[in-house]
Amino acid sequence: MKTTIVVIDILNDFVTGVFRNERAEKIIPTIKQLLNFARDNGVPVIYVNDAHLPNVDVEFDVWPPHALAGTWGAQVVDELKPEKGDFVLEKRKYSAFQGTGLDQLLRELEVDTLIITGLVTDICIQHTAADAFFKGYKIVVPEDCVEAINARRQKAALDYLKKAYGCKITRAGEIMRTKWS
Repeated sequence: MKTTIVVIDILNDFVTGVFRNERAEKIIPTIKQLLNFARDNGVPVIYVNDAHLPNVDVEFDVWPPHALAGTWGAQVVDELKPEKGDFVLEKRKYSAFQGTGLDQLLRELEVDTLIITGLVTDICIQHTAADAFFKGYKIVVPEDCVEAINARRQKAALDYLKKAYGCKITRAGEIMRTKWS
């Protein structure tokens, strides 16, 4: 088993910008610990971030403009900036797999297990997990490293991830106590 951590949309616009979410701010220290642990153990870290095109992306039919490519809002928050050796991909759809090259990168890294972290649990995390499941990956979701807009949506999304895709729902501390490969 070879594992990687995928960090989805921990961007300025989702934490302190247009979609400001105090719940999102609370998971940043735990994600930071998990990423440091992963890097110390040679586990690849892959960021997949919204980088939308203005007046083009269909998400703007549903949501206000956000995470426009090349803007402050589309940058990873300072506390979790990618480090040398990390991989950074851009996305324009909910799923981290759609049009990003993520699947190819995972196959080249010989990864079979994804630890999915980031925002938001009931949208981008859920769509990424769906694609990962259908592509044959094992999925781990540390509940203290993902967040939805509110507690009700968070619980419903975690329950759905477990039931629909067999995701292992755990906590970062538990992940850091296991053997990594």
